[in-house]
Amino acid sequence: MKSSSSLALVLNNVAKMRLWLLLGVLLTSTAYARLNIEITQGEESALPIAVVPFAWNGSGTPPQDVSAIVSADLARSGQFVPLPLDQLPQQPTQAQEINFGAWQKVNADNLVIGRVAAQGDNYQVQFQLFDTVRGVQLAGYSMTATAPQLRRIAHQIADIIYQRLTGQRGAFDTHIAYVTVQDVAPGKRRYRLNVADSDGYNEQVILTSSKPLMSPAWSPDGKQLAYVSFEEGHSAIYIQDIASGKRKKVADFHGINGAPAFSHDGTRLAFTSSRDGNSEIYVMTLATGQIYRITHNYAIDTEPTWSPDDHALAFTSDRGGSPQIYEVHLDDAGHPVDTPQRLTFDGNYNARPRFSPDGKLLAMVHADGSAFRIAVLDLASGELRVLTDTHLDESPSFAPNGSMLLYATDINDRGVLAAVSVDGRVHQRLALKNGDVREPAWSPFFDQ
Repeated sequence: MKSSSSLALVLNNVAKMRLWLLLGVLLTSTAYARLNIEITQGEESALPIAVVPFAWNGSGTPPQDVSAIVSADLARSGQFVPLPLDQLPQQPTQAQEINFGAWQKVNADNLVIGRVAAQGDNYQVQFQLFDTVRGVQLAGYSMTATAPQLRRIAHQIADIIYQRLTGQRGAFDTHIAYVTVQDVAPGKRRYRLNVADSDGYNEQVILTSSKPLMSPAWSPDGKQLAYVSFEEGHSAIYIQDIASGKRKKVADFHGINGAPAFSHDGTRLAFTSSRDGNSEIYVMTLATGQIYRITHNYAIDTEPTWSPDDHALAFTSDRGGSPQIYEVHLDDAGHPVDTPQRLTFDGNYNARPRFSPDGKLLAMVHADGSAFRIAVLDLASGELRVLTDTHLDESPSFAPNGSMLLYATDINDRGVLAAVSVDGRVHQRLALKNGDVREPAWSPFFDQ
């Protein structure tokens, strides 16, 4: 595989990363535990809201505290500031019990009340959202769920509230995928590919291996993951069904096979391979296995990502002397129709591109010196905005509503996941109590 001296110099300056960042390879050590979310910076203009504890009609305690989950979702969005429970002026559970004047006095512009009732093996969950200033109901729904479904019901309620008050679809009822690594013995590690709810709960181990796993990528229907595995001693790309665990090896060519990315229509997979002697971008038609070579250059081309309309691929290349992002347009069959054009010019390093769901922004890992941070490029204006202030950020992934970016970073020599709003005003941190976690990918909406 060919390489340039300029790329080698950049990589030497970030030896802490241990492996080639352009191919998304990161080895870390972790413990197997639920991710914990900490809001490190919120939106100063966040909307005040009150979420009253939902009434419970049943024996014992409810399987899940639905109202607490709703409140936590809204808080971690950075768009809302839930009123602390000890400051609630009253705790109504029915509309007729609400004293709107009392809520206006504590500046709670919006109010959520609800009820959970046991019905045999199921639970009925009802909630209502009110505008306390106008004294009107803005939303109200009744849902039935089993005990394991209650957390998802809570996320769906938060999504409804978020959309009603912001005008943008909520992304709480989604999943994240990520890779963890556990030291099990001297010189031995256990790698896990995991899927969890967007708040870190309900973690599911998709695959366990003694060899590296990396670069998880969601199918557009959220039912499959593509990823890279070294279980046979070299890199190969697999596609695995999340529900059944069945998987298929789709790229096992000589040399490098990495950075898989599903097209938005689910029919094709873009990936990196050195099958022809150099690292290039390829597209595979999944139904037939037919492969098209997209790039033809002596440089390293890697990390492809599809535009929302599937008619372009952005990718990382050092063909200009340093790692930068380029774009090539494709026809309906996925063949290139023009010469790749360079998109990034600020900084000495721009890599791991990801289009926003609306196609207006391009997220990336950006460096102008020795610090690697998450940035977004406005494709219309060409303006580049750096969103993070940490020093070793990687693997940005947009929420399906485009409001946040999930990424990996190092805090006190520990790998953690973090999230930042696209305007840079809201920051979160998702960490394991012990160890590291890397390679995040935010799922699509499940009804796509």
